[in-house]
Amino acid sequence: MSPQELNPVLVRKYNQPVPRYTSYPTVPFWQAEPDVTEWTALFRRQFHEENHTRGISLYVHLPFCESLCTYCGCNKKITTNHSVEEAYLAAVEKEWKLYRSLMQQTPVVRELHLGGGTPTFFSPRNLKRLLHNLLKGSIVHPQHGFSIEGHPNNTTAAHLAILYDAGFRRISYGVQDLDPEVQRVINRVQPFGHVQKATDAAREAGFTSINFDLIYGLPLQTLSGMEHTINSVIDLRPDRIAFYSYAHVPWTSRAQRLFDERDLPTPEEKIGLYLKGKELLQQAGYVDVGMDHFALPGDELAAARREGRLHRNFMGYTTQATKLLLGLGVSSISDAGIAFAQNAKTLHDYYAAVDRGELPVQKGHVMSAEDRAFRRYILDITCTGITRFRPEDGALLRQFVFPRLKPLAADGLLTWDEGGLELTSLGHYFIRNCCAPFDLYKIRAEASNLAGPIFSQAI
Repeated sequence: MSPQELNPVLVRKYNQPVPRYTSYPTVPFWQAEPDVTEWTALFRRQFHEENHTRGISLYVHLPFCESLCTYCGCNKKITTNHSVEEAYLAAVEKEWKLYRSLMQQTPVVRELHLGGGTPTFFSPRNLKRLLHNLLKGSIVHPQHGFSIEGHPNNTTAAHLAILYDAGFRRISYGVQDLDPEVQRVINRVQPFGHVQKATDAAREAGFTSINFDLIYGLPLQTLSGMEHTINSVIDLRPDRIAFYSYAHVPWTSRAQRLFDERDLPTPEEKIGLYLKGKELLQQAGYVDVGMDHFALPGDELAAARREGRLHRNFMGYTTQATKLLLGLGVSSISDAGIAFAQNAKTLHDYYAAVDRGELPVQKGHVMSAEDRAFRRYILDITCTGITRFRPEDGALLRQFVFPRLKPLAADGLLTWDEGGLELTSLGHYFIRNCCAPFDLYKIRAEASNLAGPIFSQAI
């Protein structure tokens, strides 16, 4: 589909605030003061059920960056003082020990991801220390997947060697855009030569999967600039590409107020940027995995999509469908399948909790049977584009969901009956909108006039 073939009226109609659905219920609807004792019991139970079957996933949030990227909505701390590394790692190690005391058996680590912030802000020596303390006394699953987010400007051969020796084979570089003017306005200046050098270094170190993060919808982006960025990226042939929609949420990310909103593309221009990027990527042989993700046909993410094994969690799409994701570090989120927990968002509160010997959980949610059922529908749609309805959910589906599916079907985004639904090829451009009818929390909040500005626009 070309930019001209996507109806601009439809683009404007569905350019509404909608979650990205990395969880359900979404974080804004969790409890601000969760019962940590209940979370502890649920975590322990889920760990004992899952550890020796699937294994567990670990996510470690490393929040420090040397400079502020104005588009970024992540939890980060800007500093050039690298002495902060020691105190932070000590706190993460304390938190890990608290969870290890709950496990009472050797953890089987199947998935490990280091995110940020900028994980490669940390020295190779300190990354080695972190990984050693996480993995000593643990069992690394034979089908493990270890990955890290790297910055092309500061990822060194020494970083890559440490990571490779610890079992890492996947690295994701934040490229975003290669237009110098766009890089200037978002304060993310990294010449193409740096990206090429970092990519070559990862391959030379033995990494077998390289991902690039790109963003469409940034200020000053143009179709010609996007074409240059995508073609330059294709020349480097990364195994995966996450082609994200820029999420403009200045009410929560103050840095996004630092550029002029008049420089942002219109919704029609933004979808045009995406369609141009998608067209070029598919012409180059990349497979559309879904929700802004592309992969080479031989990549395991593309294979998981073909075989119906794709999974989605707070780290995005993954082939590791573990049912326990433990998040360590400031603001990290844990998912026990039946409950969520988010750590304190400030370093002060995070440090204070672990120093008291307490889990630093400040927000969370225990899932009801209704939550689990509707989470399944949303996961099905984001991962496969197809879901089947359970008869026992009939009353809720008829009350809340079916009336909201009718206009989506009328616009050609999906087909449905009382047995289930399937997205059309057009509907894949509006996946978030097609998930929204199953978001009972959002629907009820809107009905009660409780929903303020929470989510970014769908387009």
